Amino acid sequence: MLQNYLNECMYFTATRLSRVITKVVEEEFAKCGLSPTSAFLILAVIEDEGISQKKLGEILHHQPSTVTRLIEKLVVKGYLYNRVEGRMSLIYTTDKGKALEPVIHECWNNLRLWTYDKLGDQEADEMTARLLAISERLEAK
Repeated sequence: MLQNYLNECMYFTATRLSRVITKVVEEEFAKCGLSPTSAFLILAVIEDEGISQKKLGEILHHQPSTVTRLIEKLVVKGYLYNRVEGRMSLIYTTDKGKALEPVIHECWNNLRLWTYDKLGDQEADEMTARLLAISERLEAK
């Protein structure tokens, strides 16, 4: 009976999937010394130098305090710097941060290949698209 509850529970199933994927993703990104979220943050800044912390939070779906902590860690490591203009904190990559871009892309590509190997290209792509659509529907107010 309990197993039925667990198998039919979106929370339990999503959490289980998250743990499996998180383990693989964190192992891959350990190679470059970044968390997956930090890697996405760096890519977002590279794509839009001078991006605001607020916009980074929206892109990453994180609270402002979480984004602030991530940025502070990346500033300490020498990957980012920020410039305050009025009430806004604008974020830029350093040369050291920009140099991580190919490594980050390599890690993401390795993860894509891992999911394709485990699920097949079509199922992996469809599952990702479906999870995104579900997240957006559940977040809608």
